[in-house]
Amino acid sequence: MVYGYYDRLSAKNKAIYRASDRVSEIAVPHPARVVPLTRALRQALESEDRRRVQRATRDLTAELLDQLRVPALDVRVLAVRPRGRDGELHGLYTAEEGAPARIQVWMRTAQNARVVAFRTYLRTLLHEVAHHLDYRLLKLGDSYHTEGFFRRESSLFRQIVDPGELRPARRTPAPSPRRERPAPADRPAKAPPPEERQTRFDFGSDDDKR
Repeated sequence: MVYGYYDRLSAKNKAIYRASDRVSEIAVPHPARVVPLTRALRQALESEDRRRVQRATRDLTAELLDQLRVPALDVRVLAVRPRGRDGELHGLYTAEEGAPARIQVWMRTAQNARVVAFRTYLRTLLHEVAHHLDYRLLKLGDSYHTEGFFRRESSLFRQIVDPGELRPARRTPAPSPRRERPAPADRPAKAPPPEERQTRFDFGSDDDKR
């Protein structure tokens, strides 16, 4: 299965898309070591303490990347999600030449500043990690939202959470390969470069059981 934007890609990028689509899982070598860190992340979110959430998020991400032998990245947890034309910005992955890659994740909803549900927060984090893995583990030339990409993200989730967290997944409509940043009023928005990816859609309701 390919998403609608596939037909607009160049021949080179179609090949990258197909390579991404063929990989449906990333095996975590020692998932039992990560499970306690996901529990700590849940507890941190329940505390509503941003610094505690950031520490727990960094610990979990560092353990995953270390096991997968992938270069570390900078992880930052921010408070209230920015809101743009496409909805609330959940997460952002950026990679600039000469600097460590970075993940930003927001822990509070824009509508009422409520702490995001654990499952939604973790899925957002893993979505951004999956972009990093596309470049550094799979060595893809770009990181597209393919069906394989979403399956890889889900495979990470299944391996590192308590069994009680697993529920039938709701199908998520595929976004376009690139998202636009909100731009200042005095200049038009432009699409971010290929190495930058943003997440502006839900993986579940923020009313999920916490």
